[in-house]
Amino acid sequence: MSSSSFARWAQNFRRTTDASILAVFVAIQIVCIAAALIAPTSFRYLSGPNISVMLQAIPSLGIVALGVGVLMIAGEFDLSVGTASTFVSVVAAMMMNDMSVSVWIASAVAIGLGTLIGALNGLITLQFAMPSFIVTLGGLLFWHGMTFLVHGAQSIGFRPGPVFQFVFGGTLGLVSMSFLWLILCCVGFHVMLQHHRLGNQIFAVGGNRDAATAIGISPRKIKLIAFSIAGAMAAFSGIISATRVNSINPAQGQGIELQAIAACVIGGLSLTGGRGGILGIFLGAALIYTIQDVLLLMRAPGFYLDIFVGALIVIAVIFNQVAGARFRR
Repeated sequence: MSSSSFARWAQNFRRTTDASILAVFVAIQIVCIAAALIAPTSFRYLSGPNISVMLQAIPSLGIVALGVGVLMIAGEFDLSVGTASTFVSVVAAMMMNDMSVSVWIASAVAIGLGTLIGALNGLITLQFAMPSFIVTLGGLLFWHGMTFLVHGAQSIGFRPGPVFQFVFGGTLGLVSMSFLWLILCCVGFHVMLQHHRLGNQIFAVGGNRDAATAIGISPRKIKLIAFSIAGAMAAFSGIISATRVNSINPAQGQGIELQAIAACVIGGLSLTGGRGGILGIFLGAALIYTIQDVLLLMRAPGFYLDIFVGALIVIAVIFNQVAGARFRR
């Protein structure tokens, strides 16, 4: 890339919401690092164990947020990703424990089932012209209940073989393999959204459905694909989380759908669709866990996280509305 091309790219990047969230994220990291250097014994932000735990925790939310983000860009929502993630993980664990199915096959079945759940949400939403918010709210409750129906309220073990454990739950130094999977997914989704026809169609459908239809794009097909992607990523996140802790709690997926939407909104995605980027989604998820980590290190009560994340969401929506108004001009 020539210097003039890079300068042009940098100028264009500074105008995006990704640049804004990146600036906020870097500023917060600078403050945290400075505090850790000033008080290394009381604020262990830079300690190896803390960094390792952070890099293991972010993918559980980040991977779900990628799927939710693609769906939001297409103009829809999915509130069932958290409980669906838990349900398909429980199904995979039951296949392994009760039917002696290989963990690789069980995980593939779980991801396929998650994809079908996402597609079902899309079919109901589009076939009956219902708001996806309502359809997937029903799905949230349905799959939560199904998890307890098929297994009960007890945790279930998820103990794969050493190869699977390393590939999806191991570490390379301080960096977890799950974090590397998140980075790989981010790169893949960025390429899809920015350099592939499907990505262009997702943006077009979310930005202006009538205009997309006029140029030959099928909104129904594109939205079904986006719903399916959201379901598949939720299932993948469930497998990653189960591998990390080697067990599944039937209630563990509750709330992650709201955090995923929060990560997307904080990352600059428009609530009405048609605008957003993968870098923003990644930084939104990382920022939520950074705040959580800081509060834990400061021994603050757990409800402080809700206060900070809630305030961030409102501020992000206000900023996105202002940015959207400027964009439309």
